[in-house]
Amino acid sequence: MKNEKLKAIPQMKRMGEATKGRINHQRVVANGIEFDSKGEHDRYLELLVMERAGVISELQCHPAWELIPPQKVPGKRAFRGHRYTADFRYMRDGKMVVEDVKSVRTREERDYIINRKLMWMLKGIYVEEVVR
Repeated sequence: MKNEKLKAIPQMKRMGEATKGRINHQRVVANGIEFDSKGEHDRYLELLVMERAGVISELQCHPAWELIPPQKVPGKRAFRGHRYTADFRYMRDGKMVVEDVKSVRTREERDYIINRKLMWMLKGIYVEEVVR
């Protein structure tokens, strides 16, 4: 009886355990880098060609910025910080470009919109969208 009840309870995700995302993208690994979607991987290949041709430089995958630092509340537990991780960062014409590859559906997600606005407000960095 006890085992039957345990089977009926959905298992919780363990820390660091991979789960299926909200959107069913196919993850792709290339050059030891894991990409969240084929569209992101294809954009990476385009950027590599542009870097080899000298159009862009300093290509970086999955750069992260701290948007909200960890906070301690006296007498309570601490709040974790919040980071935004873009898909790519590179230099073009002496200026830093930050890109995120999005589908038509994912570019409307509330979390992404808030992160994009926080990047502009707090860091002065405009996130360019590449829609696939």
